[in-house]
Amino acid sequence: MDFNFLTFVLVGFIAQLIDGALGMAYGVSSNTFLLSIGIPPAAASASVHMAEVVTTAISGFSHWRLGNLDRRLVFNLLIPGAAGAIVGAYILTNLPGDALKPFIAAYLLIMGVVILFKALNGKHKERRVTSHLSTLGVIGGFFDAIGGGGWGPIVTSTLVARGNNPRKTIGSVNFAEFFVTFSQSVVFVFTLSFGEYWKIILGLLIGGAVAAPLAAFVTRRLPVRYLMLSVGVLIIALSIRTIYLTLAG
Repeated sequence: MDFNFLTFVLVGFIAQLIDGALGMAYGVSSNTFLLSIGIPPAAASASVHMAEVVTTAISGFSHWRLGNLDRRLVFNLLIPGAAGAIVGAYILTNLPGDALKPFIAAYLLIMGVVILFKALNGKHKERRVTSHLSTLGVIGGFFDAIGGGGWGPIVTSTLVARGNNPRKTIGSVNFAEFFVTFSQSVVFVFTLSFGEYWKIILGLLIGGAVAAPLAAFVTRRLPVRYLMLSVGVLIIALSIRTIYLTLAG
């Protein structure tokens, strides 16, 4: 175990704590960091999602056991989300990484702004959302694969902003996320070689697994709004740095 491996463990740990507190941003947080240290976009996204298969399975099962699911919402998001994820993963693995990096960093920059907006917007008028769910699933799955994260920020934020019940939304989106993540991972397994990236996957997985039991405690103790603001600012800063270094090079 060297410094690089421990770094990936730390990234997975912090990302899982963030995700546990916000119900989103594991992929966005960890992928933004991997891009910022020079990991190619396809390898970064694949590594994040291979590790995330385990964390999303645990999360989805927990939400199901706690009754946090809206079955209709899950059904309308799951298949379209998986389809969008497969297309996004295939495109990502067949395009030059250096050419994609500034565009993916720009997308992550937008996600950072979305998280900031969600933190600053405290008003919520509840109603059950029933329209355009399949379209939202396809878009969320596609950009989750392309950007290495974004299913939660896109789908959860959109549904909550439109008035859907936050608890049912987070539970349903997390449950569907396992299938979205698994679909991407299958594509990555058949199109990429993971020999040189096993440390990233294992590090993210170990860090996330260790952090998972602590996430609920963090959620209880830390002001979520300030945590969201910090995460949004960090993602924006790292994304701007990636864009600058890519274009300057």
